[in-house]
Amino acid sequence: MNRSSGSIIFILALASLITGCSDEAKYQETAKKYAAVQAEKARHNNVAVPAIASHAGHDMSGHGEAVTPTAIQPCTGCATDEIGRRADDLPPPIDRKEPRLVAVDLYTDELVAEMMPEVTYQYWTYNGKVPAPFIRARAGDQVEIRLSHGKPGAVHQGHDEHASAEHSAAGHSAHSIDLHAVIGPGGGAPLTQVGQGEEKRFRFQATRPGIYVYHCASPHAPTHIANGMYGLILVEPEAGLPRVDREFYIMQGEFYTAGKFGDKGLQAFSKEKLLDEKPEYFLFNGRVGSLSGDRAMKAKVGEKIRLFVGVGSHIASNFHVIGEIFDNLYSEGALTNPPLNNVQTTVIAPGSAVMIEFTAEVPGKYLLVDHSLTRSIDKGALAELIVEKL
Repeated sequence: MNRSSGSIIFILALASLITGCSDEAKYQETAKKYAAVQAEKARHNNVAVPAIASHAGHDMSGHGEAVTPTAIQPCTGCATDEIGRRADDLPPPIDRKEPRLVAVDLYTDELVAEMMPEVTYQYWTYNGKVPAPFIRARAGDQVEIRLSHGKPGAVHQGHDEHASAEHSAAGHSAHSIDLHAVIGPGGGAPLTQVGQGEEKRFRFQATRPGIYVYHCASPHAPTHIANGMYGLILVEPEAGLPRVDREFYIMQGEFYTAGKFGDKGLQAFSKEKLLDEKPEYFLFNGRVGSLSGDRAMKAKVGEKIRLFVGVGSHIASNFHVIGEIFDNLYSEGALTNPPLNNVQTTVIAPGSAVMIEFTAEVPGKYLLVDHSLTRSIDKGALAELIVEKL
C-alpha cells in the first residue's frame, strides 16, 4: 500500500464533512468499506521484517536505543496481537469516601502488532496495549505500583545470555514508570528500574486531584515513550466527580516508522525521525482505526459524556470533536479548578491530559480529530463517536 492509497480512506471520510452534506452518502459508503477492511487481519505474506523476536501476550493484570534494521527476512505468517485499548476499557468511578490502598499490577511487554492493515510494528507496552491501563485512585489513597519486566509466567519473561545481549542493545533491557501524579524525584522511576524477569514495587500517596500522564523513564526515555509506553492515572477529588453516563479513555501518540505511512510489512522504529520530530503516524489508542467501526465509542441522545484525553508521546494535540462543543473543559488536567465552558478545540501538551464533558444532543456519527487536519486525514488520528436515538 503506497502513501496515497493508504490515506485515501481518511481523505474521503473527512472530506464528506468538510465539503458539505451532499457527500454524506459517499462518506457512509466509504466508512462501511473501511470498517470491512479494518475487520480483516493482514495475511503477512511476503512481508519484510527485521530479525527481531516477537513477544506475545496482552492480558491486563489486576484492575486497575532501537536497533537500525539490518537483517531483512521475509515473514510467512507473523502472529500479531490487538494493540489498541478500547476507549471504554477503564475502571468505574470511585464510590467510597474513605482512603484505601490501590494496588496496580503492570508488566512490560514488547510485541508485534498491526498498526493498520498489512502494516505491523514492534510496540513497547505496559500490559500489552496502547495506551497502558487507566489507573484510578482517590485523593488520600495509597497507591502501590507493582512493575514486572515481562509478563509474569510468560515463556519470554526471562532471556538467555545471547537474547539478553540483543535485548540490551535494542534499548529495552530495563523499563520503569514515571507517574506525573507522584511528588518526588523521578516520579517513581528511580525506584522501578526493572531488568529482565525482575519485579519492583513502590508506594506513594495520591495527594493532588487531577488527570495525569505516566510513562517509561528508562534510557533512551524518548524511544520507550515513542514506542507506546504511556498511560493515564486519575486522582479523583475526595468528594468524587459528578456523575455522567459514559466515560471514555483516549490517548494520542505519534509513531516514527522507517517506512512511509501505509508502507507494507513490519516497520522498524526510526530514531532519526524521532530526533527530527518527523513522525509518519499520529494515532489514537495505538493504531489506525482503533476507535472506529465496530470499536467506535457509543452513546445515546441525552447522555452526558466524559472524555479523558492525554498525549503520551512528544507532539501536542489540537483535539476537536467535529459537530460538538465542550460543555466543560478541565484544561491541563486541573480537576479542582473551574472548567472552561463552550470550548471548540483544546491544545493538549505532550505529557499532559484534559477532562472534557458534553451532552449528546443530536444523533449521528461524530469524528474525533487532531485539528492539524493532515494528522487525521493523512496520518491516522481519527476516531468515531456514534450517538444513537433513545
